[in-house]
Amino acid sequence: MGCCSGRCTLAFICGMQLISILERQIFDFLGYQWAPILTNFIHIITVILGLFGTVQFRPRYVTGYAVWLVLWVAWNVFIICFYLEVGDLSKDTDLIMTFNISMHRSWWMENGPGCRVTPVTPPPSWAPEDHRYISIAGCLLEYQYVEVAHSSLQIILALAGFIYACYVVKLISEEEDSFDFIGGFDSYGYQGPQKTSHLQLQPMYMAK
Repeated sequence: MGCCSGRCTLAFICGMQLISILERQIFDFLGYQWAPILTNFIHIITVILGLFGTVQFRPRYVTGYAVWLVLWVAWNVFIICFYLEVGDLSKDTDLIMTFNISMHRSWWMENGPGCRVTPVTPPPSWAPEDHRYISIAGCLLEYQYVEVAHSSLQIILALAGFIYACYVVKLISEEEDSFDFIGGFDSYGYQGPQKTSHLQLQPMYMAK
């Protein structure tokens, strides 16, 4: 019963992770955030493998999923520090999120709740010709806090997934050990019919 309950809970957590990360992946695509897009894709693949391992009793898959969750928590902690500009980090840096390929920012910067975007004309002389220069005002929630909320949700789900993944791996291992013990006990307790090595030959007569 405990194994079933733990596996069902872990499968539910994996499902929640898939839903939340797919939603995040869509908005990262809209904002051309290449580093998060790549990391999200790896996370999606790993969660699917973890879900497969949970359903099919594959402890190695669940263990790999748990190891990845540690890295995933570290990545989301970095994202939180990045958008809150902890230390020397700056959320205006293009190299970290877009690999310096573009000047795009989070999609929530212009499309957050209550945000009003106003084009600035004429644009300043330093602005690139292929980019527009805008002014954003009236946001009910700044975009960096939306990104922090997304990362915080991922950390909560990852911690829950890690705990239940360890629990499920332990239960599966104990169940496999109990099966091995029972099988070994039966193999010693049961003895099949034994054959004698001496065969007695009887003469055969054919009647005419």
